[in-house]
Amino acid sequence: MAANGTTSPAKAIEEAKIDILSQAQEDDNVKWRRQVSRSFISDTITAPTPEMYVYAVRASLGDDVYDEPCTKLLEAHMAKLTGKEAALFVPTGTMSNQLALRTHLKQPPYSVLCDHRAHIARYEAGGTAFHSGAQLDYVIPSNGHHVTLDDIKEHVVLGSDIHSCPTAIIELENTLNGTILPQQDIIEISEFAHANDIKMHLDGARIWHVAAETGTPLSELCAPFDSVSLCFSKGLGAPIGSCLVGTKEFITRARWFRKLFGGGMRQTGFMSASAAYALTHHFPLLPRVHTLTRKLEKGLEDMGVRITSRAETCMVFFDPSPIGVSYAELVDRASKLPEPIKLGGSRLVVHIQTAEDTVEDFLALMRQLAQEKKDAGFVYSEEQHKAKGVGKDSIYVKVKPSDVKK
Repeated sequence: MAANGTTSPAKAIEEAKIDILSQAQEDDNVKWRRQVSRSFISDTITAPTPEMYVYAVRASLGDDVYDEPCTKLLEAHMAKLTGKEAALFVPTGTMSNQLALRTHLKQPPYSVLCDHRAHIARYEAGGTAFHSGAQLDYVIPSNGHHVTLDDIKEHVVLGSDIHSCPTAIIELENTLNGTILPQQDIIEISEFAHANDIKMHLDGARIWHVAAETGTPLSELCAPFDSVSLCFSKGLGAPIGSCLVGTKEFITRARWFRKLFGGGMRQTGFMSASAAYALTHHFPLLPRVHTLTRKLEKGLEDMGVRITSRAETCMVFFDPSPIGVSYAELVDRASKLPEPIKLGGSRLVVHIQTAEDTVEDFLALMRQLAQEKKDAGFVYSEEQHKAKGVGKDSIYVKVKPSDVKK
């Protein structure tokens, strides 16, 4: 019993102890990295390398709400790299996008115009409505690939009709589903937007792929936009983090909203150091990713698989029905290989840790399945394919666990 009559804190302290590092953790991590190299699910699954961790633990120990030296250096570098005045480090790409929209939007009514496939439209839990009270208006690209100025003009809301919700922001995504938006189209949209007092935001989570594929400097890619979100964990392999860039005034207000959103972090030095390591050592790996992606696409196409969206960077969208194979069947068979390959459906994402033998083994499995179907008498019919409406609504088909035979 303590002197003040309370129970000794020793028991409470003892109960709080936990060791999450098992003796076999190092071996488990080796196995996990191999599993990552055998997965086409996403580029977000990449694992930090031992070298990245060695670099990260040397980072400064400041509190980012007050002053964090390494994070400040990263933010300054990102601002310079993108040709903007200032930058803000945040934990996720979703937060970065939502902070940008909330910071730009001042007084409703207002709306955000974006591609119907955009991340802010499909994968941010309705955040634009929740955080900003903004309406999202969608554009379906008339060319089937990317939004053009003609598409924007057809859907933008201008003027002062009290029945309407004026467009305040045009949001683009580059890359989107692995495809690159032509810079000239972006410039034309930007000039139109700014002539009409509309802000431009870029979800540039995978903008690194555009720079690596086209050789265009990041500052040039970002120039048409008032704000840009860039991700360190998608593509570059950092464990966490995105950066929002823009004017000093914009970033000052975004920092305030970051605190309001619950995103004010403390000792972020090791996160920033991981991002810095990824920029220096992993960004140069993207050309190899693109080469491997094209190899994967060609292998599929050569055996008769339908490519539903051309590989421009790190993604292949495919339809295996021309060789008689369903997505669920493919997911199941890939999971039962001696070294399993993880699939999610119609999207194959190649990343910096994808192994060459993963691509080779996947193509070998596809050839085996195609031969099995042929031996069983399968004959492809274009009419039946169209009747089933394969790929009618979206090239992105996800396989649910219930779809796979047990």
